[in-house]
Amino acid sequence: MSSSATKATVEEIRKRFDGDVERFSNLETGQAATVDAPLAMELVCQAAAAVTPEARDLLDIGCGAGNYSLKMLQYRPGLNVTLVDLSQPMLTKASERVLDATKGDVATHQADIRDLDLRPNSIDIVLTAAALHHLRTDEEWEAVFSKVYESLRPGGSFWIFDLILSSGAAVDQLMWNRYANYLTGLKDEDYQKHVFDYIEHEDTPRPLMEQIDLLRKVGFQDVDILHKNSCFAAFGGVKR
Repeated sequence: MSSSATKATVEEIRKRFDGDVERFSNLETGQAATVDAPLAMELVCQAAAAVTPEARDLLDIGCGAGNYSLKMLQYRPGLNVTLVDLSQPMLTKASERVLDATKGDVATHQADIRDLDLRPNSIDIVLTAAALHHLRTDEEWEAVFSKVYESLRPGGSFWIFDLILSSGAAVDQLMWNRYANYLTGLKDEDYQKHVFDYIEHEDTPRPLMEQIDLLRKVGFQDVDILHKNSCFAAFGGVKR
């Protein structure tokens, strides 16, 4: 991975996603370039529904075209949903889809989560998929995790599905080789190179266990890993 100093800017990332809405609009497949996307979405939303059964307010960070909010509404209908994304075309698509699926309120914010103010004790469930790997510094990671923790009501939960690293170099290389084979099998070697190139340009994922430790550091008491396969994991924590 290249250093954060050479990574894509927020504006560059926003422009790429502005032109990629339809690829993120399939609830059955999720985003196919992520390993086990439908399973992870199911597990994250089932876990959120199970541990926060009285939820009223959902925040979807990096919502894309709204798949995770739509899946969450299958388990907890009627939620008020707040959608956050860098891309306005993504937000427009997500809002249209979510408004059709809930009788609750739907709000949208075109914003970087690093810059968005969240009201303390105002949210029951926070979901984020394939978004946090755009965070750069240690300070940014801790600030976002802390911000989410403070925004949750007691009993609220935070669930993540994302690109991750492994803690040891040998295992990390093994997992990236597995991911390369997955992408080649999904399409071809050119597609594998395309995905790896934009990961190298845009993304700064962190090891799964580092993120688990960070969840505990900012205050989450019950922390669980729901699923891990190659370079992707679903995990989260509960605020008591």
